[in-house]
Amino acid sequence: MKKLHLIRHAKSSWADSAIADIDRPLNQRGLAACKIMAPQIVKAGCRFEAVFCSPALRAQSTIEQINQALSPQNITWQVDPDLYTFEAQALLRWCHRLNDDLSEVVIVGHNNALTDLINQLGDQPIENLPTCGYAQLAFSGSTWQSLKANSGELVSFLKPKMFN
Repeated sequence: MKKLHLIRHAKSSWADSAIADIDRPLNQRGLAACKIMAPQIVKAGCRFEAVFCSPALRAQSTIEQINQALSPQNITWQVDPDLYTFEAQALLRWCHRLNDDLSEVVIVGHNNALTDLINQLGDQPIENLPTCGYAQLAFSGSTWQSLKANSGELVSFLKPKMFN
């Protein structure tokens, strides 16, 4: 069995329109959402064992803030440039390249890629994975290459607004 834990970066700041998209920081709402969501993501069964993150500042800040909120637990992650994508097909190709020794993987990334991937692979469509939202997909296959349309079960779907 394989599991994907998908976390959309928290709310980012648009205060400075001159900042490149990849360099946008989190805003106050985003920082607060990370603190709210961190324990809820753990309760949903995410162990943060194999964590991969987009190089975008807002994505890296999201996992850093989640890590701080879960202290003394210490999450480690790898930044992967291929996760700075907004397309589900690019994410699916990335997943197909994962080492089959990994049974669970956490991706911290971006929309529309995450919402579209959930809707492509899962058994229940969602309208939108909101900022700092979390979804867990479980697959009966034993390889990451076996991920395909409607092959997964949406086990968990959490939004910050659920816990305010």
